[in-house]
Amino acid sequence: MVTFLMALVALVISYFTYGKFVEKIFEPDEERPTPAYVNQDGVDYLPMSKQKNALIQLLNIAGTGPIFGPIMGALYGPVAFLWIVLGSIFAGAVHDYLTGMISIRNRGAHIPELAGKFLGNVSKHLVNVFALLLLLLVGTVFVTTPASLLHNLINGRVALIAIIFLIFVYYFLSTILPIDKIIGRVYPFFGAILLIGTVGVGVGLLFAGYEIPELSLTNMHPADLPIFPILFLTITCGALSGFHATQSPLISRTTQNEKQGRYIFYGMMVTEGVIAMIWAAAAMSMFDGQTLQALINEGTASLVVGEVSTTLLGAVGGTIAVLGVVVLPITSGDTAFRAARNILADYLKMDQGKAIKRLSIAIPMFVISYWLTTIDFNLLWRYFSFANQGTAALALWIGTMYLFVKRKNYVVSLVPALFITDMVLTYILYDSNLGFGLSYQVSHLGGIVMTILFAAIFFWKGNKNRGENLSADIELPNKAT
Repeated sequence: MVTFLMALVALVISYFTYGKFVEKIFEPDEERPTPAYVNQDGVDYLPMSKQKNALIQLLNIAGTGPIFGPIMGALYGPVAFLWIVLGSIFAGAVHDYLTGMISIRNRGAHIPELAGKFLGNVSKHLVNVFALLLLLLVGTVFVTTPASLLHNLINGRVALIAIIFLIFVYYFLSTILPIDKIIGRVYPFFGAILLIGTVGVGVGLLFAGYEIPELSLTNMHPADLPIFPILFLTITCGALSGFHATQSPLISRTTQNEKQGRYIFYGMMVTEGVIAMIWAAAAMSMFDGQTLQALINEGTASLVVGEVSTTLLGAVGGTIAVLGVVVLPITSGDTAFRAARNILADYLKMDQGKAIKRLSIAIPMFVISYWLTTIDFNLLWRYFSFANQGTAALALWIGTMYLFVKRKNYVVSLVPALFITDMVLTYILYDSNLGFGLSYQVSHLGGIVMTILFAAIFFWKGNKNRGENLSADIELPNKAT
């Protein structure tokens, strides 16, 4: 229990220490007008309050990632705690803050546009494919997982296909309507359910008599899967997630003041880390590795969520906790499709002021997503994990280039960029399902060599950008309109 409590304290303290350090490096300007005012269109660009933006950001980035990922990561044992804490503080929160703030400085640009500006057109097209693939997978996974949770919660009294249809309807409306019409209004209610359920599970775990394991570096995975690199692609949203890079620009378009960025972007990632710690601890404390693996295989991590919630909180409290978990994928699925619409619109240079133009992009996306629901969930999750961390690596390189060009301390993003790039490349070389199925040693060597090569290309491009005096920030009027 000492490890668990110290981890929670470290996450909270990091917001006031390392978060402040990163903010000081970036140097937010509260006098600079934000895209919410400069590009206001009443649909995607419009000012909303700091608290509302923060809550939307939390629900956007969370999904089932900080629950399902840590539950599956719990199979490795307490070593997963280290990745959640260190990943959240030094990688995930830095990633989210830089992505959101750089987007604010560039008129709310999404990650493909930022990649094109800072890394070149080849990167722009590559990131566009990665981001759209990721968002479609997220949207689809976050249709099936809440539908499965609700189906189990009501003991199958409503057909699963009917629940999926209703979730799709909600997603479709959230994708095409102005952001303040549905998302801005229902998220406070959803947020209350999430926080009540999460706090309930955390408190219940502390007082239910379960022994939360202390830190150990031993790999306890029942299938003996290697910690490096697989753990870092299993626990994503609870530590570092490229999906967040697709979500932060949504809120960069509604943020009133740059000084709110640390609270909205860094702070909400830390909060997500707390959620991940609670669910990882619950899974480790209440199940041994074999039982946990069997439950995951039987009904994905959603079955574990139901078992944990009802055991700790009883029928009523457990139902609230499960509903809180249901809220997470729904509030990420809707904005996943919305972000995909924005990215495609930016890529095609298609104005989104008229509903017919929003529909022309949204309808084909939902047709593809519905088809994806027919594919095995575990296969979708593997592709999601790879696309997710691949996007995270690219987003961190964008953040590093931004700081490099502005001659600021780029080490804060360079170190996590190098680490996750190595993990992604090693994974693709090692995994026999998605990659090349090479030996463990060869995969690690190949990952290190390719990461060094990527870093060399990065610094060549960085020095070229400096020589060309690349403007990292788009010039704006002195005052907001």
